[in-house]
Amino acid sequence: MYETFFKLSGKPFQLNPDPAFFYGSRGHRRAMAYLEYGLHQSEGFIVITGEIGAGKTTIVRSLLEQLDPERVVAANIVSTQIDASDVLRMVAAAFGVPSRNLDKAGLLLAIETYLVSITAAGKRALLIVDEAQNLAPAAVEELRMLSNFQLEDHALLQSFLVGQPEFRDIMQRPEMQQLRQRVIASYHLGPLDAQETQGYIEHRLAHVGWANDPSFEPGAFSVIYGYSGGIPRRINTLCDRLMLGAYLGERHVIGENDVREVIEELKEEFASARARPVHTPHFAAAANATEAGMALQLDALALDRLRASPELAEHAAGLAGNYDLQRIEARLAGLEHSVSATLSVLSQLLQAVRRDTPATDKSE
Repeated sequence: MYETFFKLSGKPFQLNPDPAFFYGSRGHRRAMAYLEYGLHQSEGFIVITGEIGAGKTTIVRSLLEQLDPERVVAANIVSTQIDASDVLRMVAAAFGVPSRNLDKAGLLLAIETYLVSITAAGKRALLIVDEAQNLAPAAVEELRMLSNFQLEDHALLQSFLVGQPEFRDIMQRPEMQQLRQRVIASYHLGPLDAQETQGYIEHRLAHVGWANDPSFEPGAFSVIYGYSGGIPRRINTLCDRLMLGAYLGERHVIGENDVREVIEELKEEFASARARPVHTPHFAAAANATEAGMALQLDALALDRLRASPELAEHAAGLAGNYDLQRIEARLAGLEHSVSATLSVLSQLLQAVRRDTPATDKSE
């Protein structure tokens, strides 16, 4: 929609992983180096972990773009909550190995036969497992067993395990010891820093012919970093909305206030109406008292003595904004309803007791 307005050749902030937009931050270059090293070893497992939206899949796809399809046969599966037998069938399907009506023994034989044929043809087989944190321990063990397949002294299969941070914890379990011994390279991909965040945005824009239209004010990048925490997918979501807003407002400059407005819009959109607390007179009074108490405490802190850089302040604000406020508000709302109902019942009981208690005769 806004591409034509800003004379861009494509959409710069799409959410789908695209190797063409690969940005070589320090972390991404290091992760790529680990993958390349692992591929050079031609065996075992390579493990890449990172937060949701950190760019793990983009790195893997960028590496695959560089591989010669005449020498490497790659297959990709996205893991869900699957058991051991299902993961073998998914591997077979990814490589195009017929597996219908085969029991486990027949399935393993079919996969091994295929891998032998690939190796005999002078090629290598590479299996990529995305969302590896969803694999059951038994499914991970099946993947490890596949790594045992060999033709003479050559491994028949190499695997990339790509997952979220919790997969690192899974790897540390006692039952994963044999798998850990097969891991030849492992890397955790962290977020971009403030400077890399600006470089990432400008890199994606330049890839689609950006000629500084719209231009970004320096303060805008700081706010974007504070909200996104340097996670590429969050940056894409925010910047795509910024570009759309600039187009709708026919603006050619994106400033700090523009970013703040879009951030508030995004927060409102993702907030559930049912999670908004229902205020009662009791809680309104308590809230006012709490606010007054907090104000006194803040005055006592002499906030004018505190000093923080704008970048640090924005980053701290972004971290606070990324907490699950929806869940907290929902719990507070539920607590308010529970206390209000309890007070109502107690009030009704008190009134009933007063009605049933005979009045005292003052003449006595």
